[in-house]
Amino acid sequence: MNGVELGAEAAARRVLGAVEAGASTALVMVVESADREAVGRRLLLIREPDGSEEVVGTLPLGQDRATEAARAALDDPRRGDATTQLSLADDDHPDGDGNDGPEVYIEVRRPIRDLVIVGAGHVARPLSTLGALLGYRVVVVDDRPAFATRERFPDADRLVRTDFSDPFADVQIHDRSHVLLVTRGHKYDYECLVRLLKTTPAPMYVGMIGSRRRVRATYAQLIEEGIPREALDAIHAPVGLDIRAETPEEIAVAVAAELVMLHRGGTGVPLRDVERVAERFFPEAVP
Repeated sequence: MNGVELGAEAAARRVLGAVEAGASTALVMVVESADREAVGRRLLLIREPDGSEEVVGTLPLGQDRATEAARAALDDPRRGDATTQLSLADDDHPDGDGNDGPEVYIEVRRPIRDLVIVGAGHVARPLSTLGALLGYRVVVVDDRPAFATRERFPDADRLVRTDFSDPFADVQIHDRSHVLLVTRGHKYDYECLVRLLKTTPAPMYVGMIGSRRRVRATYAQLIEEGIPREALDAIHAPVGLDIRAETPEEIAVAVAAELVMLHRGGTGVPLRDVERVAERFFPEAVP
């Protein structure tokens, strides 16, 4: 643990460097406290991909409780930034009742997520744009130089031209990867899925576009190849939410909505049906 007080600039640098390197961070800052000198003090928890942790900075009171709160924030995959009050242990605050600790703001930052779009056809273009808007680092992969161009994909971070016999030779797949297969043929989907299902660590998300017939044919070939049946459950296929999408842009919206639901939670049910405002608050008047 680093006992030096952590300033705003130093905290920002450590967070940025850690996230770029694939770590997750939870920055705890005191926003209100009976000890006025504690306001503005920071504690940073850095969790490496291998699970090891480092604590940087100190708080006048509640060091252990702040570390626990930061750890709990990182343990919840859907946790965002939030304000909370620390409950101090007796040895931290012997004169208090253990519940009047400082109010802290916890800022959670996770590694940048990759969106790997395999196939540079019509659906890939709006997918790339929406992926960038959602904060993904977008990588577009195709074997056709005329398709994987900067003119067609201005929002992509990388354009990779590859042979589909080894589609991820120049693309690192890791546990923050979200892979969308929107190739032009069944055989390309198959080649990609064989490699993805054998990748360690497995990508966070694998989605494949296609009709029921195309998905079924791909699955049958995978099972024939020896891929366990339970491995197929990790594939989102056909990809996207059911909104009867038809155009490339509509399909991209359906896929993007599924990605948001994956990370934020939810059911995909219309909010009208979830909240039922008219039914709950404006019932039909009795004559």
